[in-house]
Amino acid sequence: MKLGYFTMPLHPPGRAWGETLREDREAILMADRLGYAEAFVGEHATDAAETITSCVTFLASLVHDTKRIKLGTGTLNLPNAHPVTVATSVAMLDQLLEGRFLMGISPGGLPSDMEAYENLGKDRAKMFLECINHVLAIWAGEAPYDVKGEIWNVSTAKTMIPEIGQGIILKPYQKPHPPIVVTAVEPFSKGVTAAAARGWDPISANFLLPQWVKSHWGRYVEGCQQGGRAADPANWRVAKTVFVADDARKAKEYGRGPQSPYRFYYSQLLTKLKRAGRANLFKASKDAPDDSVTLDGVVNDLVIAGTVNEVVDGLLAFREQAGDFGTLLYCGIDWADAALGRRSLELMADKVMPAVNAALGGAPRRASAL
Repeated sequence: MKLGYFTMPLHPPGRAWGETLREDREAILMADRLGYAEAFVGEHATDAAETITSCVTFLASLVHDTKRIKLGTGTLNLPNAHPVTVATSVAMLDQLLEGRFLMGISPGGLPSDMEAYENLGKDRAKMFLECINHVLAIWAGEAPYDVKGEIWNVSTAKTMIPEIGQGIILKPYQKPHPPIVVTAVEPFSKGVTAAAARGWDPISANFLLPQWVKSHWGRYVEGCQQGGRAADPANWRVAKTVFVADDARKAKEYGRGPQSPYRFYYSQLLTKLKRAGRANLFKASKDAPDDSVTLDGVVNDLVIAGTVNEVVDGLLAFREQAGDFGTLLYCGIDWADAALGRRSLELMADKVMPAVNAALGGAPRRASAL
């Protein structure tokens, strides 16, 4: 099993914006040095807690300071952007990274973003699909283009000057395009099936109970069958909220206590998802009332916090419930205590994953060998 990194990110409102950006960069630079295989970064435009407003811009700041780690958008919220903007910005980032880029896409889920971009109440699934189809058509096509849809049309026919290059949209480094992944946040997500049928792979969200994570595999298999390809667990990424410490008491306090940044993280998510009518994501049964979902319950169910041995046991138990998958994405959380945040990243790479892989039958090895 490979080790990767995923961050939304989510910081307490009021922290200096530049400070949170530096912290998020440092975490990924550390992940690169420690041998994490890949890192995904999310984006939202209208949230004082989620302070990366453009994941493409943020990842571009890491291009020349990282060496091996693959960098991914986690995700591009496609209804909020014109297809030409997506095609050109992603192509440039892919060129800069020379093959170290992964294209994560989704319809996005933050209601205030939807309102600000004027697509609240619109068919955002249709917008998502048309946007990615247009992007792929642009990359596969040639100027002056003739890409038509219900929402967007793309052409440079009226203004093209081919002899000087005007009207030509440049293409990505990877051919025919960067690998595409989609986030899966709903139990039994039909989107996973549709994505797999097109050759795309899923990331299962860290805020889902193990049985809902498991439900994605069946959907993935179904989609792969439709697309005429084998369903390989190695292509399935699963995000998980983990904190590792040298001391058991500190692990419990920082991972689940009243002042825990992990508790803050899930307090934010729980408030947003309940308000959006999506408390079902935290329920073991769809018939349970919304008021049965509590912050204490969510933190206890979804955060694995402990010493190296405790986290290894927790991850193995989670995998037993969720099934086989290829990459575990460690979720980046606000560094309320920077020393503990850094140490958790280190222990995860140097101690936890080698022990997990050894228990799964793989040769014991450092994460940097993954």
